[in-house]
Order: sequence, then C-alpha cells, then structure tokens
Amino acid sequence: MSDLSVMILCGRSPRHLYVANCLCRAARPLAIVHETGTQWTAAKFARTVKPANLLRKGWRWLRHRRRYAGGAEAKFFFGDATPKLDRPELVLEVPHINDSRVVELAERIRPDVIAVFGTSLIKGPLLKMGRLGIVNLHGGLSPEYRGADCTFWALYNQEPDKVGCTLHFVDNGIDTGNLIAHVSPEVKTGDNELTLFWRAVRDSAGVYAELFERLGRGERFGQSQPGRGKLYQVKDRGLRHESELERRLAAGMLSAAKLPQRVTWFGAASEPPTGKPDLTRIA
Repeated sequence: MSDLSVMILCGRSPRHLYVANCLCRAARPLAIVHETGTQWTAAKFARTVKPANLLRKGWRWLRHRRRYAGGAEAKFFFGDATPKLDRPELVLEVPHINDSRVVELAERIRPDVIAVFGTSLIKGPLLKMGRLGIVNLHGGLSPEYRGADCTFWALYNQEPDKVGCTLHFVDNGIDTGNLIAHVSPEVKTGDNELTLFWRAVRDSAGVYAELFERLGRGERFGQSQPGRGKLYQVKDRGLRHESELERRLAAGMLSAAKLPQRVTWFGAASEPPTGKPDLTRIA
C-alpha cells in the first residue's frame, strides 16, 4: 500500500465501485466523489427534448436495460456479493463533477493525486488540483480510440487487438493528456463488447493500483500522445452499426482470437511513444 493520498472521482455503477475499492486499498483515500448526473438546466432540457436527441437517448436507455439485465455487470465485478464501497463514509454526492463543492473539497484536503473514472469532462479550476496531478481511466486506447464506446468501435473496425483502457493525466481535452499506461485485456473466442470492456476495466484497476505504488517510490510517468487519433461520440453509434457487429461476432469474427493480457507503461520522456506495445511488459 502506498502512503500517497488520493481523492477519487467516479460514477456509481458496479465497475466504478470496483475500481474505487481497488484504489482505496492501494493508497490513502481522503474522499470519494460520486457524480449523480441529476443536474438539469433550461439549455440541457431544450437539447434533450429535440426529436433526434430524444430518440437517440431513448434507444441508448433501452439498449442498456437489455445489456445490463439481471445484474450482469454486478456479477462480473462482485460475484454474488452486493456491489458497494469499502469506504462509504468518504462519499460526497454532487450532480456534476465540476460542482463548486468538489473544488472546495480538493482545496481543503489537498490530495497527492486525484483519480478519475466514469465522470463528465473536468473543466475549470479542478484541472489544477492534485499535487501530482489528475489521472483518468479511459475505456479506450488513446489516441486512436478516444471518447465514447471505444470497445465497440475497436471491434466494429475489426481491431480486437486495440481493445483496452488508457491511464493518462487529465488536461483540458478529451482523453488527450499525457499517457501513463495502456491496458489491453485477454481476447478469446466467445467474447463480446461487454465481456471485453469489463475485463479491460478489471485489469486496469490492478494497474491503476500499481501506479500508486510506483508513484510512491518516486517513479514518474507521462508521455505526450502521438497525434489526436479519432474522437468517437455517443451519437456516432447507431442501430445499423450494432446490427453489423452482432452479425460479425455471430459469424465467428473472434473465433481465432487468442490475445494475452498486455500492459504498456509510458515513463516520463521527452519523446512521444510509438504506440507499439512494450513486449517486455506483457503481464
């Protein structure tokens, strides 16, 4: 366990709770901020009720209801146990991660690191908080896969070797901060978007925890990203894309896939990474 202090910013789904628990065991947690997503403004309401947006959000809600039916995500991360935080007494709930109370809390507790997973885009004064900076766990391999649904798009593009997560420092862009690590899960026959995404997150939780140990020993990380890659947005994913991927998977797209778990660390350096895995770090 590292003696570094950490402030955790995350959502409330089972995967978020799982990662938060791993970080709480790996370092010295000072606070856990849950973004509830319940903040509504007149502008947000006006955007939401537009027919195209309403239809897209409705379809996404139905898709999630179908995919997560039966508590599949909870079972993946917690087995038969009820998903819960190990340190519930540390929780602050806010409607949006840029709520002024989050900044005030960070200023008061002064954590060594702010750790992020599953929140909205961080903006404003919070970006400058954390003695060693703000680290985010992104569900895609930056810079090629930034934004939303990156596991889906890597499979749709028939690049299962590019399924994975990125640990990176947070800047004012979307998944563009200096790289810390790429974590690619095992890929095998019978996998689908959810199993691969969840496996990548579970593997990344251990790497996230290892990062605190290594930072505590004085190691430094962070290489600039070689380009901007592609930013995928929620609106990019449609029913025709999902139907096509389902067809490909059913036809055996992953039948010959046998990729091991791979971890690539990006130590602090003046030169940008090549984007190729460091095979000496395969775990």
